Amino acid sequence: MRGLSRKALAEVEERFNAVAATADLGSLAEQLFAVADLLDREHGLRRNLSDPARPAEQKADVVRALLAGKVGDTALEVTVAAVRARWSGAGDLPDTLERVGVMAAAAEAESAGRIDDVEDELFRFGRILAANPELRRALSDPAIPSERKRDLLAALLDGKAAPSTLRLVTQLVVHPRGRSLETSLEEYGWIVARIRERLVGVVRSAVPLGEEQKQRLAAWLRVTYGREVHLNVEVDPKVLGGFSVKIGDDYIDTTIAGRIEDVRRRLAG
Repeated sequence: MRGLSRKALAEVEERFNAVAATADLGSLAEQLFAVADLLDREHGLRRNLSDPARPAEQKADVVRALLAGKVGDTALEVTVAAVRARWSGAGDLPDTLERVGVMAAAAEAESAGRIDDVEDELFRFGRILAANPELRRALSDPAIPSERKRDLLAALLDGKAAPSTLRLVTQLVVHPRGRSLETSLEEYGWIVARIRERLVGVVRSAVPLGEEQKQRLAAWLRVTYGREVHLNVEVDPKVLGGFSVKIGDDYIDTTIAGRIEDVRRRLAG
């Protein structure tokens, strides 16, 4: 993506990360895919919603009127963030919604402890296609109805692969968006790998952290762990002051409540 679209993509991903934690991630993935597919089909709508000359709030109102009651609140919020952003090209809008749909499916697998499986299964499915030209032709043939392709994929993968893998492979087969299956598998695999390599930190603070504070904390954690760390911030007045960060089994506590508890333990000892 070029200039404006790179910035817009970062904004949409940031909004997705902020709101996705409490969502049904599988449903969120399906809904974001559905919106991307809608914008692929409706060229006029896609042009209007990605037009940088149109007021952002006007485009947001169009999306709310169009999608309210048809997708969940989280999918709607992510889509509104996408149409409010400024894009270099109209096609970058559905591309980004598809991308965050893949992120949702990857996060679904991560929460189930199966993200390594999904990454491996996407790679192995690509090898299966390379070794079976007839299967590849059947899944790529636009004359074959989508339901037949879904049934074929279910027979191949249901119960044999992670649900997120079946979800992703079904999306790229039924809605190839002008790409080859091999290209789509590589793109999806790259996004899943990116999520797999990301650490998630849960921050508890007495007050909401400002954007600059979050960026400084994320930068420090990135240097400390040598990997990107996505922060989920929880406001909890009981911490009194300061903040705590939990990353996996690691716990960093700078809260006043934590210091008081430490003093109590020492006195008790």
